[in-house]
Amino acid sequence: MKLQRMNRRALALGALAVSGALALTACGSDDTGGNTNGGDASAAANSNIKCDDAKGQIQASGSSAQKNAMDAWVKQYVTACKDVQVNYRPDGSGAGITAFTQGQTAFAGSDSALKPDEVEATKKICTDGQGINLPMVGGPIAVGFNVPGVDTLVLDAPTLAQIFDSKITNWNDEAIAKLNPEAKLPDLKIQAFHRSDESGTTDNFTKYLKAAAPNDWKYEPAKAWAAKGGQSAPQSSGVAQQVKQTSGAISYFELSYAKDGIKTVDIKTEAAEPVKATVENATAAIGAAKVVGTGKDLALELDYTPAAAGAYPMVLVTYEIACDKGNKAETLPATKSFLNYMASEDGQGLLADAGYAPMPTEIITKVRETISGLS
Repeated sequence: MKLQRMNRRALALGALAVSGALALTACGSDDTGGNTNGGDASAAANSNIKCDDAKGQIQASGSSAQKNAMDAWVKQYVTACKDVQVNYRPDGSGAGITAFTQGQTAFAGSDSALKPDEVEATKKICTDGQGINLPMVGGPIAVGFNVPGVDTLVLDAPTLAQIFDSKITNWNDEAIAKLNPEAKLPDLKIQAFHRSDESGTTDNFTKYLKAAAPNDWKYEPAKAWAAKGGQSAPQSSGVAQQVKQTSGAISYFELSYAKDGIKTVDIKTEAAEPVKATVENATAAIGAAKVVGTGKDLALELDYTPAAAGAYPMVLVTYEIACDKGNKAETLPATKSFLNYMASEDGQGLLADAGYAPMPTEIITKVRETISGLS
């Protein structure tokens, strides 16, 4: 068992090195650059993945926040199920939902549950059914910053709201200094970056600002950025790269993108101590979520203003969106097989190493039951 866990971890870490849009196949080549019939074959032999005679191509797109998790899942899955090719484009939640409602993909990834008009649109391609939300992966929305000479930074919701609404424009502003009395804040212009594409990460980030700082954030939460000013970049990888290379920058993105030296903000809540953006602290918040979807839909209601110690307030849940009925017959077996793996104990077990929070047991159990009934 120990060796098996080590193999899974090695595969997950190897998968995270994959960049760009995902198009991984289970051909004779070795994706990791090693021996064709070496570690991959061993991992496949020890795998609990059920291929269920799945074959063909799965086209999917959407959330870029889950890209690193999807990389790890696909790497494992196509190693075991060699007759299946999975192509996932991390082009943003809005684009993913649009592609799904136009019948271009087998499922979509979205960091926000379907809205009523989007559910209605799915009925055109889900014969006698509709699109449903399957919560699959969670994690904190990290706020990354690049301020020379500052390694630790504490911000609260009102200050964040004013920064991203261009009301606080310099790093030595009194409001920031008050929260960071020991920091040597430079006289440096703030470069606030937001997503240029429609994004579930933006939706959840602005839901937090609206809930925790209603007097300072006057915009309605949405996938499209509404505030004036600031700069933009596409996808989570784009805004993370801007933070890394721009002095004075700040932005929001899924924690798995806070790498290569990007520092993240500690968030001041009602708890005694500021809360760090960690998988464990996000899990504490997601565990308090409530299922508010009806029927087979498993949409969750998150608490963006937790007061408990160690509960990180900015979390998102990425949903895989599929038809409850009326899925395309030619891709249904492979889609169910792949989704089943993602929701399995092994699939969820990869998430922490990739910087994500697995779904709580009671939620992921319902997801597995729902996937088995897709038709």
